[in-house]
Amino acid sequence: MTGPSGRFRENIVLYGALFANVGIAIAKFVAAAISGSSSMLTEGVHSLVDSGNQVLLLYGQAKAKRPPDTTHPFGYGRELYFWAFVVAILIFAVGAGVSIYEGWLHIAKPEPLRDPTINYVVLGVAVLLEGTSWAIAVREFNGKRGASSWWQSIRRSKDPAGFIVLFEDSAALIGLGIAGIGVWASHHYADPHIDGVASIAIGLILAGVAALLAREAKGLLIGESAEPAIVSAVWAILDKRPQISAVNHVRTIHTAPDAVFVAISADFVDHLPMGEAESLIEDIEREMKASVPQLTSIYIRPEKQADAIRQPPPI
Repeated sequence: MTGPSGRFRENIVLYGALFANVGIAIAKFVAAAISGSSSMLTEGVHSLVDSGNQVLLLYGQAKAKRPPDTTHPFGYGRELYFWAFVVAILIFAVGAGVSIYEGWLHIAKPEPLRDPTINYVVLGVAVLLEGTSWAIAVREFNGKRGASSWWQSIRRSKDPAGFIVLFEDSAALIGLGIAGIGVWASHHYADPHIDGVASIAIGLILAGVAALLAREAKGLLIGESAEPAIVSAVWAILDKRPQISAVNHVRTIHTAPDAVFVAISADFVDHLPMGEAESLIEDIEREMKASVPQLTSIYIRPEKQADAIRQPPPI
């Protein structure tokens, strides 16, 4: 049974991002109140939304670990995907929406410029905290992606928590840079409108990140197949059995980040007695679960090759 320390290590990316964003959000709001900076207020909202997102993902992970029951026989693993989609909506509706609206208000009715020193101090601290959180997220993500490129790993990832924090922290660092430029340029050129433009730019970045996250979360909600390596491993186990004359298809779907349901159609040799076929299927299931631990549910259907929908074997 996983204890509190084990759960913390398992979710170190989320906890690291949560602690960093809560502290940063408070500091940014204080700085915005003192300096009157629109981009700092926007950054405060950004960090507050990110903090709420981490709480939602932690909640989703806890709910997803519930065991299967009669209502959900394959478990609750995909609930995490639902909360990941909610996070994407919050980033778009609250983070991007408030940022763009606040920027527009600041352009329409600019506030007088005040001493920006507090903004620079808070931005510097925020870069250190966000950078630390980003470094943790990158380290964890690199440890899982192997030889795949970043984009391939994000597209293939079935655990949204990791890449959501990575995207959020990357957007946060870019936003901090834009906020810093906006504050400096507003005072350098004595034009408070520039601060509002910076706020809108931050909002547009958040909107882009939200759209990308929503696209990935939607795919997970609909149901994505397992990685090709898992399908190949299943196919290889079936191929080496002389009692199976043909593998018609191997279909997989993730029921959780680390849980896969596989449905197999195979043509068994005609002379195989029913009792031997049952024992063979049990042996195949044991071997598959030992070879591929992610396979939590296995369904093997004997089906004549002529009557089945064929799927080409993996390359």
